[in-house]
Formats: sequence, structure tokens, C-alpha cells
Amino acid sequence: MGTETLAIGSGRMFRYAVGSLLLLAGMTLLVAHGLQWLNLEPRLLRALQGGAICALGTALGAVPVLVIRRMPQALSDTLLGFGAGVMLAATAFSLIVPGIAAAESLGLTQWAASGLICFGILLGAFGLYLVDRRVSGASPQMLVGTLEHPVIPPRIWLFVFAIIAHNIPEGMAVGVSAGGGMADADSLAMGIALQDVPEGLVIALVLAGAGMSRFRAFLIGAASGLVEPVFALVCAWLVSLAQVLLPLGLALAAGAMLLVVTHEVIPESRRHGHDKLASLGLLVGFCLMMVMDTALG
Repeated sequence: MGTETLAIGSGRMFRYAVGSLLLLAGMTLLVAHGLQWLNLEPRLLRALQGGAICALGTALGAVPVLVIRRMPQALSDTLLGFGAGVMLAATAFSLIVPGIAAAESLGLTQWAASGLICFGILLGAFGLYLVDRRVSGASPQMLVGTLEHPVIPPRIWLFVFAIIAHNIPEGMAVGVSAGGGMADADSLAMGIALQDVPEGLVIALVLAGAGMSRFRAFLIGAASGLVEPVFALVCAWLVSLAQVLLPLGLALAAGAMLLVVTHEVIPESRRHGHDKLASLGLLVGFCLMMVMDTALG
């Protein structure tokens, strides 16, 4: 095998990509105005806006599949490492540290606050583990229908459904931070949106590589992030009902995100032998998100 290069598609597909970008920009403006018309409570509106930003990041990431037939594995692994670093920093600086502070503000001692957050982290990780087991154990027939000759192999659909399930804790994190009125809720949403960009691209490229048309692969990759605004709104509503749920909600989201990073993202980024590039991407992503949380948050 020679040196891997980006395989660029035809001029028609390039026009599709540009048109898709313009369409996403127009839809973003429409959604931004539409959210204002909903007349939601400010914290719920902030959560929905944050979730929508994350979904937009996923959609933007899927656009290049319209012009790129394949991506160098080294670049893909570097982007996965970058996403892992962003999620690790977001877990530490946007979820765990504010969660401990929120628990202490309820009157808990430092030991009790840390214990509550530890319990929430373990509970969140266990909950996502159960979801992951359910998705991984789903029958191929349920995932691809009953066609005798499915176009896309069942394992590809399992991968896509697993990625969608892993978007849930990201929406939870955005919703809990916004619903709790945290100052760094916006920077958390931006950080998650950044790591959603390579995620949307990976989904679209995998589907296209399995034989799906590039336009359909783009649509599914773009739609995979829509669970985030839904769960952001639900979690913000739950936190707004009972402020005592804020530290526990932050810890649950932190545990789920930690499991995703350690169990899925980091191992996948290192599976093809590009360990150094994946580690470099992780460090850059971690530092970028840390700056967004501490200096800009």
C-alpha cells in the first residue's frame, strides 16, 4: 500500500458539499429564530441552544463525505484522539469540578460532596454500559430490516447505533450545565460541538465505505447528533425542577462520558498503530478545551 491520500470526488459532489453547507447555515439561522419564538424559560432555552450547536457540529462533520471518498487512517486517528482530549477536559473542568462545588453549596462537607460525585460517576458509567450492552446485543434483523440482501452489513449499523447512543451523555452534560445556570455551560457546548465534528465525519465515511450513497451517508451522519438537543432539554428541565439534582446530574454525565472515552474513543484511535498521533491529538484537544473552560468560560 502506498501513502494514503484524500480521495476527492467529482465537481458535482463538490457542488453538493457547498450546497449542503449553505443549507446548514440557513437552517441554523431558522432554528435560532424559531427557538426564540418558543418562549421557553431562559435555562431551558440555553440548554436547547447548546444541544443544537452540538447537533450542528455533527452535521458539519458529515459534509466532507460528499467530496472525500476516503480519509487517511492517520488523520482519522488523530481526530479521534482530539475528540477524546476535548471530552476528558470537559469531564474534568465542566462536570466534575463544578459538580463538587454544587454539592458543597447544598451544605455537604468536602468528603460528602466528593463521595456523592464519585457515586454519580460510577452510576452514570454503569447506566451507559447497560445501554451499550443492549445496543451491541441487538439482532441484525432489528437493525437492518428483513431484506434478504441488506446493502449495509449489520456490524456497520451496530456501529452507527452505538455512536448515536454515545451522544446521549453529551446532550445530558449540556442540559445539566445549562439547567443549573453554570457560567461555563456555553463553553462546554462549544467543546462538545468541536469533538462532534470528527464523529459525524467518521459515521458518514464508514457508511459510504460500506456501499451507501454518499448523500445518504451524509444525511445519516448529520442526523446522528439530533439526540443531543433532545436530551439537553430533558435534563435541563429535570434539573430546573430540583436544584439538588444538579451535582448528581453533572456526575452522571461525567461518568457516562468517561466510559465513552476510555472504552471506545481512545482504544479506537490507537487500534491502527498511530499511537503517537492519537496521543498528540488528545493533548491538543485537552488543552484547547481546558482553555475554553478556564480562561474563556
